[in-house]
Amino acid sequence: MDLQLLLALVLGIATIIVLVLRTRLDAFVALLIAALVTGLVAGQPVLEIVDAITTGFGNTLASIGIVIGLGVGIGKILEVSGAANALALAFLRVFGHGREPWAMGSVGALVSIPVFCDSGYVIMNPLARSIARVKRAGYVTLALALGCGMTLTHHLVPPTPGPLAVAGILGADLGALILGGLVFTVILLPVVVLYARWIGPQLEPRVEEHVREAVYGTVATAGVGGSSSAGTGSSGAGTSDAGLRDGLDEEARQPVTADPAVDLGEPPAGARPHRVGAFVASLPLLIPLALIILNTVTGAIDQNAQGVIGGDEYEPSAWAVPFAFIGNPVVALIIGMVLALYVLLPRWTPRNKAHGWFAEAAASAGLILLITGAGGALGQVLRSSGVGDALAEAIAATPLPAFLVPFLIATLVRIAQGSGTVAMITAASVSAPLVGSLGIDPVVAALACTAGSMVFSYFNDSYFWVVTRFTGLQGTDALRGWSGITTAVWAGSIPLLFVANLILS
Repeated sequence: MDLQLLLALVLGIATIIVLVLRTRLDAFVALLIAALVTGLVAGQPVLEIVDAITTGFGNTLASIGIVIGLGVGIGKILEVSGAANALALAFLRVFGHGREPWAMGSVGALVSIPVFCDSGYVIMNPLARSIARVKRAGYVTLALALGCGMTLTHHLVPPTPGPLAVAGILGADLGALILGGLVFTVILLPVVVLYARWIGPQLEPRVEEHVREAVYGTVATAGVGGSSSAGTGSSGAGTSDAGLRDGLDEEARQPVTADPAVDLGEPPAGARPHRVGAFVASLPLLIPLALIILNTVTGAIDQNAQGVIGGDEYEPSAWAVPFAFIGNPVVALIIGMVLALYVLLPRWTPRNKAHGWFAEAAASAGLILLITGAGGALGQVLRSSGVGDALAEAIAATPLPAFLVPFLIATLVRIAQGSGTVAMITAASVSAPLVGSLGIDPVVAALACTAGSMVFSYFNDSYFWVVTRFTGLQGTDALRGWSGITTAVWAGSIPLLFVANLILS
């Protein structure tokens, strides 16, 4: 690989990491500056660099921005309406007594498809506490299974914003990525449950006393794992984020859950209290996913009939056009949003409240939209400057499987700066030029980016603090529990990527 182009690539990635870790600039600005650095070091004319940045930013958001906005809106309505809780309780009934870790892992995986991990965990954690209180044991196992179940779909399954952004940057078929992400989730869920069951009993006696009291009722309850000296393990490792931990400690003492009576307000005189059943609660989530997958399946059948599988010249046949329309992610998620508003919310919900919830959801997604666009800008600079082609040629000359490149980039960036979303978007941006030139299937490349970003969640990841504070784990105990379980699913995804590459490439 040409030394100048290699230097441009290395300095571009280093710029992202250094700026996010060492300055007040966030990932959005860091990605844009990295695009400038990459283009300048590669020797690209300065005006062409700016043009590539704006073109890449606009093209990426054009393909994915609406979908992210609608997806987070559906998630917010699931949260405030009580639908997320209804789904969780239904899973518990289905799995039955003695299989609570499986139920909590599955609940986490389902809820986190439309709802952000952090808020989803806060909503569902009281359910884990309630189960542990009844059983008088096993809270750590349930809490870790819930948290890592959420990690799986948050990283692997659209319409979570990170995978959506990766699909847009790499040009991966969204329906195929949903299917692939769901398959990975189902296969990796046993890893989550087995690890949680193995480590949970070891960490249960070390839960902090105030969390133990909140879960089990008293600090010195004999049936919850023994010693009341919880939290006496190493705590120095967590002191770098004391303010955040203190705030979450207070939340852990008084856990919150979604309460429709609070979020929706009191019903008017004569109206029934609002209740959402599990089947109805699932409709705004499952119907859009089903429509997108149906579009993918019918499109593949039509392409096969026309003999243009994977070809850019494909035009849907007349019979496939309706499926292509309703299965377009924008249309499918509009349908999901309408269902959420008119099926999950009671008729007496004020219009201004619904507007306010969507505004809150849009605000939470705003930075992700900017980061996604900036990732597309970096990818366009890599392509137009020649760095992408040079990297592809260098990888082709090595025995390393090409699809592992985005996986390794996502892994390194995640460990360096903590954000899984930033890690997968960075990996997708760097890898985008490789997809065509090395013949990597875009879906495989997208799965590699998303799976690589799950590795070793620790102190620089905000979700680490949410899970460990609510679970009552500190220091090395937090690392053994949470960092360990996220690394276990990361490692488990590697053989799955090899299999996916054999099938799809």
